[in-house]
Amino acid sequence: MSWCYGLDIGGSKIELAIFDPQLQVQQRWRVATPTQDLPAFIKVVSAQIARADALCGQDAKVGIALPGVIRADGTVISSNVPCLTDQPVAALLTQQLARTVVIGNDCRCFALSEAVAGAGKGYRKVLGYILGTGAGGGFCLDGQLLPGRVAGEYGHIAISALVAQRHQLPLRQCGCGLLGCVEPYISGTGLGRLYQHYTAKAASSVDWVNAYRQQDTLAQQTFEVYLDILGAHLAGLCLTLEPDCLVLGGGLSQIPELIAALPAAIQDHLFAGVTAPLVLAAEGGDASGVRGAAILAQFKQE
Repeated sequence: MSWCYGLDIGGSKIELAIFDPQLQVQQRWRVATPTQDLPAFIKVVSAQIARADALCGQDAKVGIALPGVIRADGTVISSNVPCLTDQPVAALLTQQLARTVVIGNDCRCFALSEAVAGAGKGYRKVLGYILGTGAGGGFCLDGQLLPGRVAGEYGHIAISALVAQRHQLPLRQCGCGLLGCVEPYISGTGLGRLYQHYTAKAASSVDWVNAYRQQDTLAQQTFEVYLDILGAHLAGLCLTLEPDCLVLGGGLSQIPELIAALPAAIQDHLFAGVTAPLVLAAEGGDASGVRGAAILAQFKQE
């Protein structure tokens, strides 16, 4: 292992963290993301790398976590940063910086971070899953990401027909263009939308948490339905991947009631002889994306 930089690209901010060979953060900062102008984006990222080089006194390895899909030809699809769509971002930055730059999906970087140096450390098969504005993750075996460009876009698996019928849920349009993806139901916004469905008034996931902790009947009903949706979805992934542990990240992972209730909700959708995995909250917090990107740079370049 060597010194490396991890960058997490979001729709509003770019975060850079400098990691030493033991993957400890030495410096980190954030700047605004240019979302509409590609040359401006390249300029801002290059300036942050130059700043990091000056602090480290060396040209360290660079890994970037980016929301969206990285195509086989190296171009990306990014709804959060439109100027990057259809652009070979890694190649452009590699040329600009005169060193190899690797890019990975941000949810997959999260999974890698937690498997190598977070809550999943020490487990052979780790399923990392972010429940935030969207829903997605990655699967790691022996500290290595399962290969693939879209392996981790779990939020775009269809909602269980059984669960949708059981609770008479409306089919929702997903931002990806498909109808009936599970993401609009299990993401943070999805939980708020589900609570709104039962209360018939505007609500968010924060509103739900407050009401649930005040023992509101509709909030409790919402939670039961939400757990059924998420439990069925994750049970399918468990039957496919058979993880030793499931590490949750994103805003919803900060709800202890969800972490505690999820194993039983998954178990309800597994047949006899199959046991739900251990469910853990992520340890890396909002640093997991940058750390995963840094680890990705190490694996890709060594």
